[in-house]
Amino acid sequence: MHLFYAPDATQGLLTLSEEESMHCARVLRMQPGDKILISNGKGFLFDTIIEITHPKKTTVICGSERPGLDHWPYGVHIALAPTKNIERTEWFIEKATEIGIDKISLFFSEHSERRVVKTDRLIRTAVAAMKQSVKSRLPEINVVSDFEELIRNSSESQRFIAWIDESVNLELADAVEPGAMVLVLIGPEGDFSPGEAELAKTHGFVPVSLGKSRLRTETAALTACHTVHLVNQLKKQ
Repeated sequence: MHLFYAPDATQGLLTLSEEESMHCARVLRMQPGDKILISNGKGFLFDTIIEITHPKKTTVICGSERPGLDHWPYGVHIALAPTKNIERTEWFIEKATEIGIDKISLFFSEHSERRVVKTDRLIRTAVAAMKQSVKSRLPEINVVSDFEELIRNSSESQRFIAWIDESVNLELADAVEPGAMVLVLIGPEGDFSPGEAELAKTHGFVPVSLGKSRLRTETAALTACHTVHLVNQLKKQ
């Protein structure tokens, strides 16, 4: 069943956005009486029947809400420096949304090669991935310009910084505790500076390794996201 996104969805009559209406009426050529699924991006799905198809204002009748399957008793928050090629950051957002992630934060550090990010494009990427993977939850995407502000205001019970350094021997997979709210910091292509790593440690961040391979920023971020899920799946309390 096709999934559509309507953040204001509630039981009863609903008019889809122009973008979703166009996709429904012109791309998929759906007809009145056809059944579709709607996600509000906040954790709920609606079984829905199309009432009127129109390329700008398709109307549907939503049934009662039901929770999606993408809920978990822990938290996954990945913060990364946006890549110079923004398509790599978009790739991470797409894949992380498919796997499942609660929050994505973008920050600028000493070695960042990109200083401007258009969040509208990133959110559209996340919405498309949410729909493709039939998710009920849309990850929160924030841009935090200041690295120190990010680490100072973090509240997760487990906080890690993935840092490439000979002194870092602790693997993320060995450090994550099942059921915890987890934040992992991923640096830019040039990695974190020693000063940034020390600053993070003073705010309770534990340096961790993601393995022996040197990973690109977006690959490291996705590895961290998947690792948190995998640990929780294998080490259920």
